[in-house]
Amino acid sequence: MTQDPLTLYKLIVLYMLNKVNFKLTYSQISGFILEKEYTNFLTLQQVISDLQDAELIKTDASMNRTFFSITEEGRKTLSYFGSRIGDAIIHDIDTFLSEKHLEIKNEASITAKYYKATSGEYEAELIAREKEVELVNIKISVPAQDMAETICENWYHKNEQIYKYLMEELI
Repeated sequence: MTQDPLTLYKLIVLYMLNKVNFKLTYSQISGFILEKEYTNFLTLQQVISDLQDAELIKTDASMNRTFFSITEEGRKTLSYFGSRIGDAIIHDIDTFLSEKHLEIKNEASITAKYYKATSGEYEAELIAREKEVELVNIKISVPAQDMAETICENWYHKNEQIYKYLMEELI
């Protein structure tokens, strides 16, 4: 049976999102698909857009990263058509997710964003999650946007040490 390549790419994205219990970033999805040369960047952009328009995936943006998760409608679609994904592709996805699990999970579990508060200052919001539970949620007010950006960027690199420090000091 011949199928539309776009349909296959959509099913690959849905399968990836369904296989993990956390959100994936665009770079994680595209990294896998482009590395395996299943399709090119522009086609992947179209696939993601189509999935969003059909409400099969939902998007959350934080700083300069976009996170994706599968919707209930996406799960239903995957259950109906998931058998169209070849065994070799499923093996590739499962291997990728298994080998990169901790790296992917850590990236999805740590978020940081900033915004300008009504007071005129900037607030950096730093979050660390384990599954869907927030372990820590910190808001820091600073006078300048560049300070808020630096705090957010440092959170991605130093969150483990900061969380450990907080736990040692507070418990």
